[in-house]
Amino acid sequence: MTSAAAPVPQGHPRGLKALFLTEMWERLGFYLMLGILLLYITDTERGGLGFTTKNAAEIYGTYMAFVYFTPFLGGMIADRFLGFRRSVFIGGLLMAAGYFALGMRSLPTFYGGLTLLCLGNGLFKPNISAMVGNLYAPDDPRRDAGFNIFYMGINIGASLSALLSAPLRNLWSFNMAFTAAGVGLLLGVMILTLNWKRLEAADRPSERSDDDISFKQVMLTIMVPAFGFGALGYFLGREIPFIVNTLGPVTFGFIVGMIPVMIYFALIVKRSGPEEKPGLAALIPVYIAGGAFFMVLHLSGGLMTVFAEHNTDRQAEWIPGWAEVYAQKAMPSYYGNAGADLARPDERILFTVDDQGEALFGARTLTTGLRDRLAANPSVQVRDTDDFDVAAGDQFLVCKVYADTDVQVSEETDAHGVATTSVKAVDGAKVVDEVLLTRTIDGRDVPLLLVSKHTHDAVYAGAGPDAPTLAPGSYVRLVNAEMLTGLLNPVFVVVMTPVVVFFFGWFAARGRPISTARKIFLGMVITTIALMIMAVGASLGRDGALKTSMIWMAIYYLVITIGELCLSPMGLSLVTKLSPKRLVGLMMGGWFLATSIGNKLSGFISGLAPGTVMFVILAVAILGVASFIFVLLPRLDAAIKKYGA
Repeated sequence: MTSAAAPVPQGHPRGLKALFLTEMWERLGFYLMLGILLLYITDTERGGLGFTTKNAAEIYGTYMAFVYFTPFLGGMIADRFLGFRRSVFIGGLLMAAGYFALGMRSLPTFYGGLTLLCLGNGLFKPNISAMVGNLYAPDDPRRDAGFNIFYMGINIGASLSALLSAPLRNLWSFNMAFTAAGVGLLLGVMILTLNWKRLEAADRPSERSDDDISFKQVMLTIMVPAFGFGALGYFLGREIPFIVNTLGPVTFGFIVGMIPVMIYFALIVKRSGPEEKPGLAALIPVYIAGGAFFMVLHLSGGLMTVFAEHNTDRQAEWIPGWAEVYAQKAMPSYYGNAGADLARPDERILFTVDDQGEALFGARTLTTGLRDRLAANPSVQVRDTDDFDVAAGDQFLVCKVYADTDVQVSEETDAHGVATTSVKAVDGAKVVDEVLLTRTIDGRDVPLLLVSKHTHDAVYAGAGPDAPTLAPGSYVRLVNAEMLTGLLNPVFVVVMTPVVVFFFGWFAARGRPISTARKIFLGMVITTIALMIMAVGASLGRDGALKTSMIWMAIYYLVITIGELCLSPMGLSLVTKLSPKRLVGLMMGGWFLATSIGNKLSGFISGLAPGTVMFVILAVAILGVASFIFVLLPRLDAAIKKYGA
């Protein structure tokens, strides 16, 4: 007598909804922060830190490298010590604390916040994905659909991030946006906590054998050598002028630190048996392709953000009045390469001060001495916000006042000779007052902008004879840079996923399936095309001499998203299918490490000028990787076929 087949379960496990929402809030915070991080570090007009682009790019690249490096250890810590739920819970709290630290404008809290985010992400990111997998039996037909639903949460969170950060930044400040990201993380942690018992089934430990590499082995054979080499590379890099003036000691140290890691993975392949070697060897080019691709994709928060902020025509007079919070107000720096016919601000709202006064105002900081000098000018009113009702649209111009001795102003010069002045309050400094600077123009109080004579002249230098003048208190309306770099990609992921799936399915239905390795090759070629599109756009703008239409960035993100859909899911899938069971976790860590290296290089590239030559060089580099994959296609296809991947 034969038993009837077990019925296919209907719906999805109850815990999936909780994990979906937890991940959505976490990704919202991550992409919100990522979209404005470099802007915050370099900004000199809206309360940013005022660093040079080179230094900001190094910080961005280092953060992105370690935020993808820590999951390598976080998964092992959860698997062996904490469990998945506790790891996600602790990771979420650490990240929330990191965002709240960024919500305070000081260098100690800035660096501390980034550190907390890297540590928290290491515990959170790999383990919430593992929990989704644990909700299903290995042969459960609902498993793939469950992951599709879960990853939709990522794209929803990423899409909402720009929609949230833009109004917060436009109405208040960068720091308010970071704080909102922290609130989002707390909501995610709260959802996890409320569903703690329901998620118990998702917290089962992974199966392990005596052949598994222990946490101690990973620390001694990978982490300790990597740290030692990295420290040595950093200190050597500081003594070599060529390194100081090019890569920088931090980037050089990170790359040197990765040498023992790369040697370790090469030795795994070399020492593997004949049954395991083809699959493991096939992963090396997959790692190279993944690292190179994410080096380009994660330029979104770096080089592409610089291009969007400074070289892109972001005029948005088409934004309706009811959505005015999404219209950023153009500050004086926007006019440096703006069109001759663009309306210029009324000169009466620009009050000329020295370079230090401009830097202080740009950081939304005033010293008591500068405040008193301004108050002594009969045409300027220093409005105490306790006694003056500041309009919602002018909140971002409110300045904090500190004692003269509590503010430090320093000047840095980047590799291109561009000087940037940064402002910071000393540790423990107390806010004396919060004020808005205004001037009475045509019978009403209008907020003032403090600018240097050089900035003042640059605003009007490129204006044509027929360029209109804005009414006092009116501004040119812009699209926020993060709306271009942070919103387009996740939206295109949602829109283009069914198109790409249909495309590959169409070929498969006609007996001409495209192999996984060829999809990766195709993804690299499409990425090359995307970079050449940006090269054309940059060339039309004469590499920043003129502003380029937003359409070029829209086309770039459409094309590179298609490349992402061809490559990224395929890479993750191959890692799990080509690795021996005892090495799946370690080899997945190799994928994250390759991404980490790509991210560090992305940071270095972001410190350079986003011009035609740069985009062409990147396109040639990616085409070189694509050619490398093309040469290896027969070997990769054979390995994939051997393991049924």
